[in-house]
Amino acid sequence: MPERPAEFIGMIGTSNASEIRAAPAGPGVVDKAFVAATARGHEYAGFDRVLIGYFSAAADGFQVAAFAAHSTERLGLLLAHRPGFVAPTLAARQLASLDQFSDGRLAVHVISGGSDADQARDGDFLEKAERYARTDDYLDVVKQAWTSSKPFDHDGPYYHVRGAVAAVRCLQKPYIPVYFGGSSDEAIAVAGKHADVYALWGESLAAVADTIGKVRASAARHGRADHIRFSVSFRPILGRTEDEAWTRAHRILEQAKALRGGGSQAREPQNAGSQRLLAEAARGPVVDKRLWTELAALTGAQGNSTSLVGTPEQVCEAMLDYWDLGVTTFLIRGFDPLEDALEYGRDLIPLVRAATAARSAHAPATAAAE
Repeated sequence: MPERPAEFIGMIGTSNASEIRAAPAGPGVVDKAFVAATARGHEYAGFDRVLIGYFSAAADGFQVAAFAAHSTERLGLLLAHRPGFVAPTLAARQLASLDQFSDGRLAVHVISGGSDADQARDGDFLEKAERYARTDDYLDVVKQAWTSSKPFDHDGPYYHVRGAVAAVRCLQKPYIPVYFGGSSDEAIAVAGKHADVYALWGESLAAVADTIGKVRASAARHGRADHIRFSVSFRPILGRTEDEAWTRAHRILEQAKALRGGGSQAREPQNAGSQRLLAEAARGPVVDKRLWTELAALTGAQGNSTSLVGTPEQVCEAMLDYWDLGVTTFLIRGFDPLEDALEYGRDLIPLVRAATAARSAHAPATAAAE
């Protein structure tokens, strides 16, 4: 049973777009007012962090995170970062600098890249297994740069460093939290060594339990089985009644179909996480109590695309089932980015926080009685 407080992570983008909202016309649009508003909205709603995502055409995440930090006072930042495009010693200094300027509010979400095509757009042609091997070597260097008290050398399969030393260190000690994404066997092997938090997309309870077991076994090989925590991502759809929530879900699906021209245009995904979500969708539109998969099927599971549908109390109950498996972090985002974040802060987050706190308080007493 987890004993940490539940952590909630939202997501901010640089424009008011989603599966049901078209991106603004014109290339390269960055809506500063929207970024500031959504960052402040998440802070007001009680989120712990917001994710700044990464893909090859996106605005630079370091700049977005710095702007979001400047626009808020307490909100934590989870910066998605792909190893391999800047030197690990430089990345270590960039991340440490941002942690200093944000007053210790930064975490990094390490993603090795699940699409060969998207990697190639930035000039990276390593195959997936090699990308994870490179990530392992990369994080070895980054962590040394964050913690070494004297200049160090490194000779790895991908990176060679001589006399590296950093004058800037993370404000958080020993360094900023490292979140990690990736569902393949190669990803799990690297996560067990390096991750503080391992992130899954919203799969069935059985699938999540299976992955948690694999990641813990991987972490145990490095003496970290009790160190690693787990995050799961959902797109909650709430209603005052269950019928109202499902009506809203079906409306979202129709809006997404209309925006895509009437049907699925998704290619078969390469990454294991998306493949796993599609396998869940193949089981039916609803899995377990209320895990809704139809949007994942429509989009080819391009990103976290499964929803928990119901009243706030029903969705809270479903999230507690994941909490009981060992999940302590919930990444939740909606289809109307700002409005849904505020709704979650009003109707869902307080329920889950209260329920998980009660279960954590009860767990030691139960253990003592046994």
